[in-house]
Amino acid sequence: MRRARRIFERQGLHLLALTLLLAAVRAAAEVPGFAAGSVAGAPTVTWVVVHLAVTVAHQVLVWASWRPQLYGEFWTRLLGAAAFPLHAAAFTVLGLGRVASICAVALANAGTLGVAPWLAQTLALLLVPPVLYLFVSVGRWFGFRRAMGLDHYDPATRALPLVREGIFRWSGNAMYTFGFLLLWIPGLWWGSLAALVCAAFGHAYIWVHYATTEAPDLRAMYGGRGTG
Repeated sequence: MRRARRIFERQGLHLLALTLLLAAVRAAAEVPGFAAGSVAGAPTVTWVVVHLAVTVAHQVLVWASWRPQLYGEFWTRLLGAAAFPLHAAAFTVLGLGRVASICAVALANAGTLGVAPWLAQTLALLLVPPVLYLFVSVGRWFGFRRAMGLDHYDPATRALPLVREGIFRWSGNAMYTFGFLLLWIPGLWWGSLAALVCAAFGHAYIWVHYATTEAPDLRAMYGGRGTG
């Protein structure tokens, strides 16, 4: 019973926040231009639903992978050495699906933002350097496997020192602060209102994930030491 409480810690808050965010997207869908356009034979609204579904599936996957593993090593007992590679594969597919689907939204809904294209595209280009710096920093100093939650599966990873090089020198949570700027780029580049709404949803929802899933996990694994 205690293990179940720890696995589901703050997930009621997660559900509440998700419900409110989805309601906000539904309200935004009433704005003129949100539903305009189509691509690959599917209307914008269909692509929005696909993107939201992939986003929610991605973050629920992380909770369902991390928490049972952290509290009882469920996945390694069930799957052995394949547990983390399977998690990483699903994580990667859904992560790429988020990017691909928001690009589809932006292409379908292009030209609906009501802002001069040169201005929106300039803003998009300004977001590229921090996003690239984030991915370079993760690859060089943090590690993509660690970014996917290897510390939930591998005690040795939990013993690694804090990362304070690269972009992590400037932010304690650079991946969510800067990495999720990537979601804003397609909507700005193609001038898509619907894609920017999706980007706002995704950026807000990752902080819900942090508050309801990752932050409690970090306390359990690291106490006051925190992570890099």
